[in-house]
Amino acid sequence: MKALSVGVRTLVWLAVLAAIAFALYAFSRSRPQDVPWTPLDLSQPVGMFTRAKIGDLAGDFAGCRTLLDAAGVRYTALPPRDDAGQCGYDDAVRMRGGGSRTIAITPDVGVSCRVATGMALWEWQVVQPAAQKHFGEPVVRIENFGSYNCRRIYGRDTGAFSEHATANALDIAAFVLADGRRVSVVGDWTAGQGRDDAAKAAFLREVRDGACGVFSTVLSPDYNAAHRDHFHFDQATRGFGGACR
Repeated sequence: MKALSVGVRTLVWLAVLAAIAFALYAFSRSRPQDVPWTPLDLSQPVGMFTRAKIGDLAGDFAGCRTLLDAAGVRYTALPPRDDAGQCGYDDAVRMRGGGSRTIAITPDVGVSCRVATGMALWEWQVVQPAAQKHFGEPVVRIENFGSYNCRRIYGRDTGAFSEHATANALDIAAFVLADGRRVSVVGDWTAGQGRDDAAKAAFLREVRDGACGVFSTVLSPDYNAAHRDHFHFDQATRGFGGACR
């Protein structure tokens, strides 16, 4: 009887483990972006492990470009750049508007491939749904302040180099809607009295918050005065956690 009891318990545990395995398999099929072992797919919504998977592309320029190609992102691979000190890059692409699923980034800008990957997901999964929600219009242009800049953080003479020094950061200034309306960080972060003013402020906060799922660092006017007129996005290596302010 004792041996039978042990056998029954073993069968019960095997059944439980099989059920768990099946549930995990089903979940990974329906929500691959929410499990760590599935490959990154730019056609999937942003998930729990999306940011970590983008981070894993560090050092895999060919693999990163394969993702952009499969998603229809228009870009030009940039030749390596080696400036004095800790500046330069060997994994940068110049993003261009007009791809099969991307919107216009203005002006064309060279960024690390990981930043370009984050931008594509952010545009498709965060910016456009938020624009439709708040304005009933798509965004046709995202204006930026640039990426590569050989400097230290805040332009200081000493201290750590900025992610801009390796084109691993991008500063976003404004959004232009299909009907011509412009939503700028500097002008619309704080809502005015009008209904449209409230919508613009809500939109900016929604796209800021949504960026936290694809970029390692997201800084906004809530962070400090230096970011009063733009969002700073970068893909700095930070482990599992990110910085979103």
